[in-house]
Amino acid sequence: MHGEYKVPGGKLVVVDLDVEDGRLANVHLAGDFFLEPDDALADIDAAISGLPVGTDASAIAAAVRAALPPGAQLLGFTPESIGTVVRRALITAPGWKDLTWEVVHDRPVSPRMNLALDEVLTTRVGDGRRNPTLRLWEWDESAVVIGSFQSYRNEVDPEGAARHGFDVVRRISGGGAMMMGAGSIVTYSLYVPASLVAGMTFADSYAFLDDWVLQALRSIGVDATYQPLNDITSPQGKIGGAAQKRLANGGVLHHATLSYDMDGQVMTEVLRIGREKLSDKGTVSAAKRVDPLRRQTGLPREAIIERFIETFTHLYGATEGHITEEEYAEAEALVATKFATDAWLRRVP
Repeated sequence: MHGEYKVPGGKLVVVDLDVEDGRLANVHLAGDFFLEPDDALADIDAAISGLPVGTDASAIAAAVRAALPPGAQLLGFTPESIGTVVRRALITAPGWKDLTWEVVHDRPVSPRMNLALDEVLTTRVGDGRRNPTLRLWEWDESAVVIGSFQSYRNEVDPEGAARHGFDVVRRISGGGAMMMGAGSIVTYSLYVPASLVAGMTFADSYAFLDDWVLQALRSIGVDATYQPLNDITSPQGKIGGAAQKRLANGGVLHHATLSYDMDGQVMTEVLRIGREKLSDKGTVSAAKRVDPLRRQTGLPREAIIERFIETFTHLYGATEGHITEEEYAEAEALVATKFATDAWLRRVP
């Protein structure tokens, strides 16, 4: 069995192994990482060999950590990444380049349609009716998008939203509220099969699925890093955040919103951002903890999106795709029955 895992921001970890009598055997770890002392590689292989085939990633990582000699240095990988690659080998998880990717950047639609398209396209990828897809959003009106489990009245000031022209909508993924001001953010969605993130912890999958965008941001001069669980940040402040939804049919939605430009005063009048949420962020102002891409790069929003598409296409061999009329029609029906209804918007009052 063979498994590969590119550590987000790190190196490629590869493993080859067998299963004999329900246990891992003939384990050989490899990759472009750095390891000192040199013979610690044999200690890692020996620590994994003999483990029951059902051992989870965290237990594999613990076995590796216990076997490392004092003072061992792992650069570009961790015991946790070793646990991940072993689990991926056992379930023959594909890599990015094993999939046929499309990139979609189509006409603007309403925020509700964008949310409905997320559900429709994730479902279709899970069913095998659409190739894995990266979609860059465009929208024709401003909105506040709240997470699936957020309280409407606790997160949004309705009067402030109305005064500044923001509709309020709810998405299917968890996480926090985002302000979709006209031309002020960059939002993308990934629709992938669950097999792509198989063997990873939920937390690890966030960084894994956004590693490409960190590379894109660095190529335009932004020192972007990932801050668990779901923030994309730089030394100047938070850039954006990601959220996920996993469907029963095997489709995974992973989407992220990055701040391109921001009016901090408007944000404080539209969103109710409490002190408790900010208590672990080292700041008392939500506006001050965000540093938009426009200020960091000086580039037009369109140029940033173009670089995102170029980077993803170069890394994974993606081709240009489009949303079909059938998919648009399915999303429109979902807007009418779900995303535009008060029952959905106020599912958590």
